Amino acid sequence: MSVKIITISRQFGSGGRTIAKALAQKLGYDYYDKEIIEHVAEKTGFSREVIAARGEEAPGKSVFSYGFEAQATPGIMNGLTMNDYIWTVQRKVIKDIADSGKPCVIVGRSADFILKDYDDVLNVYICADLEYRKERIVKLYGESDKKPEKRLEEKDKKRAANHKHFTDLQWGYAPNYDICLNSSALGIDKCVEIIADLVNRG
Repeated sequence: MSVKIITISRQFGSGGRTIAKALAQKLGYDYYDKEIIEHVAEKTGFSREVIAARGEEAPGKSVFSYGFEAQATPGIMNGLTMNDYIWTVQRKVIKDIADSGKPCVIVGRSADFILKDYDDVLNVYICADLEYRKERIVKLYGESDKKPEKRLEEKDKKRAANHKHFTDLQWGYAPNYDICLNSSALGIDKCVEIIADLVNRG
């Protein structure tokens, strides 16, 4: 199989975004992460901050949090709730990227599910040990009022709930991906090397 699209799903603090960016540079592929946020923000009129959160995270830490969303007014956002509307636009943006035919790496946003019917996609999941992730988020994002483990737990639960709500699949469940890599055990560079090797083998 010739791999033209690589999707990178990742635990918060695992270095998935760093791996994705380095991989795109190594392979000469286009890179999509915040670029998707920009496109969706332009098409919906919502702020980048809203898209960054709601496009990948549930309002709360479980799928039940979607039940508290206010129903949209008919004629506005096609009658969809804000999260459903953002998902619909985001899904189209990701499919348009895939349909462009240009090789690319896409970070998060359930791209693995959205592109499930495409034959040239490699779906990757990046995880890491708790201590590694705690140290990494403090180094990258600084301290906060919440303990690092609490920040990790909340972020991952919201991502998992978002993924479950829109795909009915368990986020981070190994059989749902082509390959799962532990960045704390392998290192960032080795993860990039392994994925690139898979792609280059065709």
